[in-house]
Amino acid sequence: MKLSRFIILLTALFLFYLHAGAQTYTVKKIPKGGLQITGRGDHTSWKNANVLTNFSYPWEKEQAPATSFSALWDGSWLYCLFQVHDDSVITLVNKNDKLEVGASDRVEIFLSPDTSLSPYYCLEMDATGRVLDYRASYYRKMDYSWKWPNDQFIIKTAKNKSGYVVEIAISIQSLNDLGLLKNNRLLAGLFRAERKSGREARANLHWISWVKPNAAKPDFHIPSAFGVFILE
Repeated sequence: MKLSRFIILLTALFLFYLHAGAQTYTVKKIPKGGLQITGRGDHTSWKNANVLTNFSYPWEKEQAPATSFSALWDGSWLYCLFQVHDDSVITLVNKNDKLEVGASDRVEIFLSPDTSLSPYYCLEMDATGRVLDYRASYYRKMDYSWKWPNDQFIIKTAKNKSGYVVEIAISIQSLNDLGLLKNNRLLAGLFRAERKSGREARANLHWISWVKPNAAKPDFHIPSAFGVFILE
């Protein structure tokens, strides 16, 4: 009984968050099997997507380099596309461990069942297609041994003259199995780490976000860093 009440409370909090001014993004639906990701983001289906471009430095006065995000879904897969302007794409490769993504230029998607962030799931992706996937719980309790379910995640990337492209597909099955998709809503954070200099392990990172978190110092691991995806 207590567990049922707790679940009801969390659902109520999520719905309150959704209707209390959280930023939202509508994911357009396309015919099943109509999009194949290439890493270039050049499939004609992407013309149907809403494009997010209002990414900024939440903790810096200067204007952030351009980032765009698009998403589509077909009932079986959620497709996401980041197009990143970056005049110096830096990728740390030493042991080629997934934790090295954390010292590289990258884009990020965080997903959570609700605003308690217990748990939430993180995908940090660099320009070479490496993925730092992990599960976490509030506050900043990371489990880097966790991996996104097998065969439920696809990534392809490409570098170009203006920066890099990250194109991914996440299965709807995995979103449901992890308890993330509720009434066609997803609590989601969209972020970017912009590395300014050096190729050593210690990174000089500047943080870019879709939603401006309610934090005095850089922090994406809090509820106010998340917006809401609405799947049509």
